[in-house]
Amino acid sequence: MILRREERGVLAIGQLSHSWISGQLARAWGNERFLRPEAAEEISLGAEQHDVGWASFDLDPAFNPRDGLPRTFLETSIEEHLAIWSDAPDRLMSASSHAALVASLHGSALSELRGRGADDAEARLLDAHIAAERDRQSRLRRQLGLTEEQTEVMQRQMWAWDGISLALCNGWEELETSAPTDRGSVALVLRRRTGEEFALDPWPFSPPAVEVFCEARRLADSYETKEQMQEALEAAPPIRLSFRLAPSSR
Repeated sequence: MILRREERGVLAIGQLSHSWISGQLARAWGNERFLRPEAAEEISLGAEQHDVGWASFDLDPAFNPRDGLPRTFLETSIEEHLAIWSDAPDRLMSASSHAALVASLHGSALSELRGRGADDAEARLLDAHIAAERDRQSRLRRQLGLTEEQTEVMQRQMWAWDGISLALCNGWEELETSAPTDRGSVALVLRRRTGEEFALDPWPFSPPAVEVFCEARRLADSYETKEQMQEALEAAPPIRLSFRLAPSSR
């Protein structure tokens, strides 16, 4: 769950709705400088569904008693993280092996990040997940005829789409990330212009401007109990959040 605080309360955005934006970005990605994804539709599906492991978790989110709101994706325990990510690629295998590979690459990368601040017991659990996903990735690479270099490009593209989507959903003023090009990696800078319009440079998409969207639910600033929070979440109508990206020159 992503929580975006506003004057009128809090917008709750499910992880799978955030990843929907990632898929929209992936489908528009690519030009003379930035590499269009190989197997573009399959990889775009993987980007769109990379957070599929969160689907059930966000329907019944854990309650944070400190602020009276759902716990965000940054507040999950190691056990919850592993429950969310360990079988996420399996859920995509019946749709697309490429999509499953995208989810596996992203999940193992997140476990590597979490392992940097983990204690010994947590690190062992995370290392086991990383090893299992690397085995899965090797199998899928062989089946799909992909090299390690090709899957590295896939992972770095996914990281860029995920970062841009997180910045939009969270309402950040600026984000710096990176993405692969035909000549190596290049820094990308996203800056808010006004409202929900953003400049992104250098421009990595084929259209001259890109509009993406997701759904949110509006919550109050705080709730006393999980039951109150859950009832409000289920009763809240969907709100469409739209974002427009263009290069600074436009």
